[in-house]
Amino acid sequence: MAKAKKETKQTQDFSKYIRWFWMLFVGGILAVALIFLLASWGAFGEMPDHTQLENPRTNLATEIISSDGQTLGKFYYNDNRTPVSYDELPQHLVEALIATEDARYHSHSGIDARGTLRAIIKLGSGGGASTISQQLAKQLFHGEGSKNIVERILQKVKEWIIATRLERQYTKEEIIAQYFNIYDFLNNADGIRSASRIYFGKEPKELNLKESAMLVGMFKNSALYNPRRNPVGVKNRRNVVLDQMAKYDYITEAVRDSLRQTDIDLKYTPESHREGIATYFRGYLDGFMKEWIANNPKPDGTKWNLYNDGLKIYTTIDSRMQKYAEDAVQQHMPRLQAEFFHQNTPDRNPTAPFLELDQSEIRDLMDRSMRQSERWRHMKYDLKKSNEEIIESFQKPTQMTVFQWKDGQPSEIDTIMKPIDSMRYYKSFLRTGMMSMNPQTGHVKAWVGGINYRHFQYDMVKQGRRQIGSTFKPFVYASAIDQLHYSPCDEFPDVPFCIEAHKYGNPEEWCPKNSGGANDYGGTRTLKSALANSVNTITAQLMDKVGPHTVADLVKKLGVESDVPAVPSIALGTPDISVYEMVGAYAAFANQGVYTKPVMVTNIEDKNGTILYQFKPETRDVLSEETAYVTVKLLEGVTQGGSGTRLRHNWARNRTDYKEVITGYPYEFTNPIAGKTGTTQNQSDGWFMGMVPNLVTGVWVGAEDRAAHFASITYGQGAAMALPIWGLYMKSCYADEELNISKDEFPEPEELTINVNCSVVTEEDNDAPDTVEETPDDLDFG
Repeated sequence: MAKAKKETKQTQDFSKYIRWFWMLFVGGILAVALIFLLASWGAFGEMPDHTQLENPRTNLATEIISSDGQTLGKFYYNDNRTPVSYDELPQHLVEALIATEDARYHSHSGIDARGTLRAIIKLGSGGGASTISQQLAKQLFHGEGSKNIVERILQKVKEWIIATRLERQYTKEEIIAQYFNIYDFLNNADGIRSASRIYFGKEPKELNLKESAMLVGMFKNSALYNPRRNPVGVKNRRNVVLDQMAKYDYITEAVRDSLRQTDIDLKYTPESHREGIATYFRGYLDGFMKEWIANNPKPDGTKWNLYNDGLKIYTTIDSRMQKYAEDAVQQHMPRLQAEFFHQNTPDRNPTAPFLELDQSEIRDLMDRSMRQSERWRHMKYDLKKSNEEIIESFQKPTQMTVFQWKDGQPSEIDTIMKPIDSMRYYKSFLRTGMMSMNPQTGHVKAWVGGINYRHFQYDMVKQGRRQIGSTFKPFVYASAIDQLHYSPCDEFPDVPFCIEAHKYGNPEEWCPKNSGGANDYGGTRTLKSALANSVNTITAQLMDKVGPHTVADLVKKLGVESDVPAVPSIALGTPDISVYEMVGAYAAFANQGVYTKPVMVTNIEDKNGTILYQFKPETRDVLSEETAYVTVKLLEGVTQGGSGTRLRHNWARNRTDYKEVITGYPYEFTNPIAGKTGTTQNQSDGWFMGMVPNLVTGVWVGAEDRAAHFASITYGQGAAMALPIWGLYMKSCYADEELNISKDEFPEPEELTINVNCSVVTEEDNDAPDTVEETPDDLDFG
């Protein structure tokens, strides 16, 4: 009896344990369920709703796209992110991710039960259990985990909930694409597209297997596996990814073994506002977009964010032509600069890099430049320093990085220099501005605003304005053709000529001289010969016949917004005009007298592809087809018998007195080219405007200060400073047959009443390049 009671009591006690077990078990399940329920309701912190899941808030860079579909650059603050679709990812990249991060990705719905159980049993020592969906949830909605164990558990719960919601919201492919797009690969490589471009210089679709494996390896910890700082660790991690791909039969062991032995072959191509292609154009575009944003709000009235809203800006720039333009500048300018430095050593020029200035004038110039500098502005207005403190700071040696040409390439050198000395050093560098445009559409195809955007940020295409010299003369000739029906074959006496003081409000008599001095007169010249050889006196005669108001009005109609006073001296190029304005004006000659305003942006779209802006062409008839055509025929004479004839052959074969800086370029063009060189007072500015039927290009070269220039016309003329850049650029453009740059004749009007078929130029004219522009006059040298 006692035994029975004892057994009954033991049974009751055991039953009690069972009841407690089930109570705890069910209670635990209910507690877990409650935690998940409370978490989903936002009790432990905000949870994304359906709308947020559908449109995750990620910062997207604004992308600048060329006319041939290439990315020129981006606008961004912190996130250089441009999303790609799943279809733009190579298959081996996706396979590398799944094999390494989530082998059962296609068989779970956001949470890998087996992986989670393994992680719990082994306390995480057997590897993590986060699925790709969970990692995306973490990246999108709550970032790095907390070190507090309770908070970390709650974050993991939120990850699970968000992961399952993501799985219901998106397809497996869309989740993978989002994960690749959201990850920060460091070095401004936000998302897979930026990472592919920055680390390998290619689009994601072009990645090979080992490159894909390297990028997937960075998912473990991009700060640790940074290919720039830890190439050995990155290679080892890449090999782990290859091992995983072989383990899950995505690649063979033979392929794995062969790839494990290879280097990572990094091709680091940084993307920043000051690096890459078309930097000066992107600088202009930044201002264009800020103005557009100020006047074009979103539908809800808020402003677009240039750096976060993922806009797409479609431009007219052709990436190939842009590269050819930049290459031409880079090929010519180091050679020209080397000659400039050679001529401006302290022994040869004690006031280097300036000429014709005494020491007091140089001190005044440097003082003005100092007060206009960014350093002065920062210290004056940001740091609230006194003028005396700022001036003193310019005299203190400072560690700095300065620009140099090295072996024909742009380079930098770390040095210690006084800021005032660095300013003088930079003033010794020759700058350039270059723009190329289709005259029929107005589409700007190339834009080079200087020699190096990091160190010389002032844009000499649109911002900068300089005297244009003889490149202005075609406007005078066009006015005379339009008003007086002159022919290129009409002859004028080549004699000294003055415009009287009382005419056109002149304060005194104006008597321009020819470049050859007193001996450079005699006989007559056709207008074609006069323009080809930049004869100042005949240009003055034409100005006297049509009047400066006529010429100034024409220039304004041709899109020049700079100040062009209606005085006779403008005939020789005294106004300061930009490259941008000059190219637009010249383009009207090639476009049968129709001015087309230069176009840089065709469309702007939001991240969803909705068109926000579409350009409308601005055109106006300025000249008759006949006048434009006759002017073009005059300009063709410059490359047939004037300062542009060096474009017709390898000039180096026929010259022994010029150094390689302006020879050795075998252009040897045979097609019709219309153009004009220009050189201003004391060789401060060199210009060349060149045209073929479907491309007009302008080039300017000069220093920041007009007092820094070549001492002689030999190197300081437009034909030596600017024309070689045009020639090198066009050689590259013609070599690229896909560009379809015309070699045809300029189209002739159906009704041509003016005779343009003059007799063949004389032998004297053909010899003009040997003497033209080599003797200075009082203003201009053609």
